[in-house]
Amino acid sequence: MKIKDIRVHIVAEQRNFLFVVVETDDGIIGVGEAGITWREQAVAGFIEALKPSLIGQDPMRTEHLWQVMLRCGFFPANRIGTAAISAIDIALWDIKARALDVPLYQLLGGKVRERVVCYPHAVGDTAAELADHARQLVSEGWRFVRFNFPERGNVLEPRQAIRDGIEHVTAVREAVGEEIELIIDVHTRLDPHDAVTFCRQLEPLNLFFVEDPVRSENPGVLARLRSQTGVPIAMGEQYSTKWEFRQVIENEWIDFCRLDLCIVGGITEAVKVAGWCETHYIPIAPHNPLGPVSTAACLHLDLATSNFGVQECARVPGTVLTELFPQQVPFESGYLLPPQGPGLGVTIDESAVAAYPPMEGGSPRLEREDGSFTNW
Repeated sequence: MKIKDIRVHIVAEQRNFLFVVVETDDGIIGVGEAGITWREQAVAGFIEALKPSLIGQDPMRTEHLWQVMLRCGFFPANRIGTAAISAIDIALWDIKARALDVPLYQLLGGKVRERVVCYPHAVGDTAAELADHARQLVSEGWRFVRFNFPERGNVLEPRQAIRDGIEHVTAVREAVGEEIELIIDVHTRLDPHDAVTFCRQLEPLNLFFVEDPVRSENPGVLARLRSQTGVPIAMGEQYSTKWEFRQVIENEWIDFCRLDLCIVGGITEAVKVAGWCETHYIPIAPHNPLGPVSTAACLHLDLATSNFGVQECARVPGTVLTELFPQQVPFESGYLLPPQGPGLGVTIDESAVAAYPPMEGGSPRLEREDGSFTNW
């Protein structure tokens, strides 16, 4: 069996998605998905550059092909490159499992759990609106609630946002009670001194974790935050290889590992990062703001990984891109369930691509009151 073709599809529903279809000369098709929204054309270009190194190769050699993709250009792949590698790697694992007629999690060691607990995204411009949405989600069966660090319109002034953030967390905690786990995503919006202030004020509110309280470029600042607060910290969605994770895992600066299978290098690399985390008793909590393929890949990793915490599920399977992906993984009352068929458990109908034209634009932009740029 050899790789015959690699096709890229950029589509949109609510946001842009980039999917890869890898076809073999035996007629087996695997699907993958890439992260880094609004950079789809760059990722697609990297995939095109990788094709000559992949066409004609044995798709079962996932480790070998991963090494080739990362290193074949001499300069190791960056985030755009690893997002491209991720999509292809996930598709190769899908092919491998389909060729062997088993669910993909069987190739990762088999199930260690029967279902995967997930968290949704609660939204609301005010504390009251957010609390109302959180109540609704809990009534639907979710046991976790996640929401964003607040901004005011397109302005984020850190000290004001900290006050608003504490108000939002307090309102949600009062609305859902102590039995529901809460997560707030700061989205790298704070500098270390403000992050310390915010996290200390969160301590009495018993959060499951605070996500991305500081920027990721200099992971050493986590040492300062880790030493000054007891709030659990989750980071990692912006890291693109195990080498970027090395420092935060080895120094135990994080409590949860937010690896993104569609950025870190696919299943091949995610398994290595998860195993490394296990040696430091750090659970994984995979980042997943994407589509049906990302959700499926996360599910299989979670099913086969002992050190698992919780799974982000921004889009419930069967509610997005349903014509393009008529078969998606099963979901029930806040839990992803093991698929029964071979591979990832999703199927793609490429004839439906035209029904989902890509969007133009970019990520939201935030600024300080003085007009200076700040992280979204």
